[in-house]
Amino acid sequence: MTTPTRSFTAIGLLIALGACDGGLDLDMRGRMGGAVDTSQAALQAVDNRPQPDDRGVISYPNYQVAVARRGDTLNSVATRIGLPAPELARYNGVQVNDPLRAGEIVALPRRVAEPSPATGAVTTGPIQPPASVDVATLAGSAIERAPSAIRPAQAPQTGAEPVRHKVARGETAFTIARLYQVTPRALAEWNGLDSNFSLREGQFLLIPTAKNVPQPQQSAQVTVPGAGTATPQPPSASKPLPTEVLPPANQTAAAAPAATTDKPAPKPAEPVADIGQKKAATNSGGGGAMSMPVSGSIIREYAKGRNEGIDISAAPGTPVKAAASGQVAAISATDEGVKFMLIRHPDDLISVYTYVDDISVKKGDAVSKGQSIARVRSGDPSFLHFEVRKGFESTDPMPYLR
Repeated sequence: MTTPTRSFTAIGLLIALGACDGGLDLDMRGRMGGAVDTSQAALQAVDNRPQPDDRGVISYPNYQVAVARRGDTLNSVATRIGLPAPELARYNGVQVNDPLRAGEIVALPRRVAEPSPATGAVTTGPIQPPASVDVATLAGSAIERAPSAIRPAQAPQTGAEPVRHKVARGETAFTIARLYQVTPRALAEWNGLDSNFSLREGQFLLIPTAKNVPQPQQSAQVTVPGAGTATPQPPSASKPLPTEVLPPANQTAAAAPAATTDKPAPKPAEPVADIGQKKAATNSGGGGAMSMPVSGSIIREYAKGRNEGIDISAAPGTPVKAAASGQVAAISATDEGVKFMLIRHPDDLISVYTYVDDISVKKGDAVSKGQSIARVRSGDPSFLHFEVRKGFESTDPMPYLR
């Protein structure tokens, strides 16, 4: 069973109260990363869901799903894709004769025959990540398929593999959208949800993938053919030569060794995606101004505009500690029951703690670095979302924690 989603009335109340609290604007919309709001996600374009084949099957390297049609039941989908209806029903938490909405996603417990031109697909096989398709593979498969004449190969369908999320008890389309930084509308369109965004426990959802918008590149200036290039003005006897300004002798001497250096500048390291990776996080605090609020693995790193803090894996009930000394500025919860708190620190810093329970302090309390202030809330997975803000601009917490 899911609970109806309501607006963020609690946060709205804090906005009004914040105006009376010395200028601390507590409007958290767009400032809590994926933890409690979708305003940043609304700015992020998503891809369209791939088209299924004639059976309704969409295939990815790690799983397959079927898309229901108007008038479908679980049984009719099972018949169309060639799986036992009881097995398919158990896997999706429904009954064999339950009606399905047009566009609803049905997760497959095991793989069926891959989409191919014979099943109405453009190409054969699962949708592949773009990086996994190379020219050599295309050329080789083209030759194999052309016994009498070499025909151009049909490129495999490419695209990012979406996260497949299983709905847990108490989750709503809105909380799931916030978790993955997508809009509820996009989530509904990808999964055929009704106008109330209704979900059921055990239902599988495809999380919309972000559209890859290419960044504009500056091209080198190209001379139009036949136009020639600009000719420098020749020196004139009637005009004096420009005065040459020489640097002081000591600057020339200091710059000389640099001119003889023949080592190329080191190339900056390429960023490595953190998808699926975990980084150990301890309470040591290193040389930073703050200490880790919980001990655990960082399961999601800071990414401006996508995740405004870090998500730290921790068991339910793990003590949450103040990252630095300060004063509790706000404690509240969303209408979905997601509790969060803010602590104000010197130098215009604010630390934010989200997905907490059993808060042991109150607004206005002075807290010391390392003091227990709450516990990690139960969840699947359970984690603490932690942010550091300079004023109200989010910043990467890690430099403060090292």
